[in-house]
Amino acid sequence: MQRSTFKVLFYVKRQSEKSGQVPVMGRITINGTMSQFSCKLSVRSSLWDAKANKAAGRSLESQRINEKLENIKTNIGKQYQRLCDRDSYVTAEKVRNAFLGMGDDCRLLLQTFDEYLAGFLKRVGKDRAYSSYDNYRKRRNRLASFLEYEYHVKDIAFKELKREFVEKFVVYLSTVKGLASGTIHSTLKKLKLMTYTAYKNGWIPADPFAGFYVKAEYSERRYLSASELQAVMDVRLPNYRTGINRDAFVFCAFTGLSHADVVKLTHADIHTDDNGERWIIDRRQKTGTQFRVKLLPAAEMLYKRYKDTYRT
Repeated sequence: MQRSTFKVLFYVKRQSEKSGQVPVMGRITINGTMSQFSCKLSVRSSLWDAKANKAAGRSLESQRINEKLENIKTNIGKQYQRLCDRDSYVTAEKVRNAFLGMGDDCRLLLQTFDEYLAGFLKRVGKDRAYSSYDNYRKRRNRLASFLEYEYHVKDIAFKELKREFVEKFVVYLSTVKGLASGTIHSTLKKLKLMTYTAYKNGWIPADPFAGFYVKAEYSERRYLSASELQAVMDVRLPNYRTGINRDAFVFCAFTGLSHADVVKLTHADIHTDDNGERWIIDRRQKTGTQFRVKLLPAAEMLYKRYKDTYRT
């Protein structure tokens, strides 16, 4: 039953026309599943016969294009037959991957990223923070969205990655996603970590993105003056929750701690010395490095305000 639904069709991507040439794409359909791929061919727009799914006429150009398309169709059919003989369930994606050389012996980009994330998650709470894991996961999802948007695939082999890939990825992040250069820079670092991993493990002969760099431009960070900070402390706020957020910010300002370090504080982290002065003694959320911070009057006032409300 499955074999009767197997089809390979070709079409052109007219929205990508350049100098009268359009790229030729392929589409595999099997039992309701569909997968698309680039044939790595281009043809004159006026020469393409959409109804026949091939180049029109008997010119040498048409014959050359159609011969290559027939070879592609034959090779896909062979991979489909091989998978049908081996597997009980065959999808268009599996056939496409087999045709492109993305079988069991070929490493995939998102597959490798997912394996990295799984290993990272096991270290959360030990020497890694969940926020860092979540950051990597978001970058991975942006990469997956790009593959769907630009190549209509769910994954791609490392050996298919060329310089053009990362250039298109930057354009996608900037125009489609509307991301700033700093976020793009961070996202590319995660992608380049994957390609470097592939190179280091011998899955590809060279890192395709080595030397590619996007300069991150960040807004200038300003500081609050004493009067501005006092204004933040004195302002009347509309509700209790907003007041908590303001007080957390002020506590950070008077202790020098990050928000992540303040969030995890408990009473056990507050110590009183022989002179009756209070100190915070804890470890940094991100690095695990121990720190000692004296509670200044403003910070101590906030500690007393909330000490009977929050965690013990």
